[in-house]
Amino acid sequence: MPDLKLKLFRNRVYHLLGNAKDAVFELTDAAIFSPSPSSLAELSLSPVFRRKWHSVYEALEDCHPSRYKLMEVYINQMGLNQRPLLVGDHSAWLRPDAITLQERTYEHTPGKIKVNQPIGVGFGYSTLAYIPEELGSWALPLLAC
Repeated sequence: MPDLKLKLFRNRVYHLLGNAKDAVFELTDAAIFSPSPSSLAELSLSPVFRRKWHSVYEALEDCHPSRYKLMEVYINQMGLNQRPLLVGDHSAWLRPDAITLQERTYEHTPGKIKVNQPIGVGFGYSTLAYIPEELGSWALPLLAC
């Protein structure tokens, strides 16, 4: 039964990816199977990514899935009999010297800045994820911004 549920989930996500869905799906598998990839180029070397390295960038440019339809598929994976466990994370990427980047904001980063100042200038990234199992080791990202 778990194999069938996983196959149905993958099939639904695959059909929502739009153009270049084969390459994007293989890239996703490469990200899952690679222990700690440091770049897209490294992911293109994964055995599950059967295309040439430049297909990675082309696939990401061509793929425009509907965020809302994907969110529906993700939410359908949650059990209806239980209270969902949702977790949030906010990470800061400090870029104090990048004066030409207009979108920079003030970000809280305790202990990472000289003179123990907890505020820095950079970009903030937030993620909301669903934790499906109490003892599991994976999370289903629902929203990233």
